[in-house]
Amino acid sequence: MKFMKHEKKFSSQEQQISETQSQQTTAREFASVEELLRFDAKQTNAPSAIAERLGRSLQNESCPPRSWWRRWLGQQ
Repeated sequence: MKFMKHEKKFSSQEQQISETQSQQTTAREFASVEELLRFDAKQTNAPSAIAERLGRSLQNESCPPRSWWRRWLGQQ
């Protein structure tokens, strides 16, 4: 019986440790602001309404003009 009590106590301590570890976040260092923004964008989902509006807005954008060297060389 003493072994069972010890086992229960051990499992509660394990649970507390795992909860503490899951609550802690690791610090990250970014080389540039752009890198930070890219990381944040991967972690954050935009609300569906905003994603739809952004998609429609991008469809209405015209393609950028070809660069001078592509026009000169006749490449697309």
